[in-house]
Amino acid sequence: MNKRILFSLRSPYREQLDVVGFQFGHGRKSLAIVGAMRGNEVQQMYVCSRMVQELKKLEARGLIAGDCEILVVPCVNYYSMNIGKRFWAMDNTDINRMYPGYDQGETTQRIADGVFSEIKGYEYGIQLASFYQQGIFLPHVKMMDTGFTDPEIMKDFGLEFGIIRKPRPYDTTTLNYNWQVWETKAFSVYANATDEIDQHAAEEAVNAILRFMNNRGIVKVKTPPGYITAILNESETKQIRSEHAGIFFSMTEIGRRIERGDILGRITDPFEGELVSEIRSPVSGTVYFAYHSPLINAKTVCFKIIK
Repeated sequence: MNKRILFSLRSPYREQLDVVGFQFGHGRKSLAIVGAMRGNEVQQMYVCSRMVQELKKLEARGLIAGDCEILVVPCVNYYSMNIGKRFWAMDNTDINRMYPGYDQGETTQRIADGVFSEIKGYEYGIQLASFYQQGIFLPHVKMMDTGFTDPEIMKDFGLEFGIIRKPRPYDTTTLNYNWQVWETKAFSVYANATDEIDQHAAEEAVNAILRFMNNRGIVKVKTPPGYITAILNESETKQIRSEHAGIFFSMTEIGRRIERGDILGRITDPFEGELVSEIRSPVSGTVYFAYHSPLINAKTVCFKIIK
């Protein structure tokens, strides 16, 4: 293993920001794995730390292919993580909306440029991603339909679902999109939690990434058997929004099969305690996202269903 600093940024008020990468193996740039880019992505950083542990063992046993290099970047934005902020602490900008970066631009543009210059050029790229909504989600893999990669490769992760997302204009500045523009086959792996540790989901994500590397000939490793991945377009999912604000109670679990008309959640008045809304599913399918907070605003996405 080679631990090296990928990018450094001086600060007049805090210690220097050093974005650290862990390199395994030697040869062609086979796979880059990137964890937390936002200050609340604790689960994503944790999964990367577990990957570092697993790759140390594989390297010591000579089970990394002789012509493959793997790079793991557990955390890009620990400045914000140290003070409990999701975005860049100084100006509240999102590093994952700054790619491919600009070395003469704003701070987060410079960070994106410095990191991207080190992680581009790999054959495959995996980002441990989080939803922009507050909640928990079924572990799954997602890719953007940019026309530069093959969705069938998502089956190598062995997760239950592989989702294809049609890029929107604001997606063009994300890591996943720019990786693909620079000819890296890029995937986003979602490991349930964000700002808390879910060890079971983390284990599932680690096994999925190891399974992918084994199927791609990067490492030799045995993992628990995975799913036969169902690949679908994001248009085949249904978002359900709250009709009222109040205290939110979820009545279902992620991964649960539900039928049309089933009660998914309830909202009560925060002062009087009266029931103000029942959230029922308009479709049959599998719950893959559930809002996870005691208070909810009106028109908030509270559940996502794979139809």
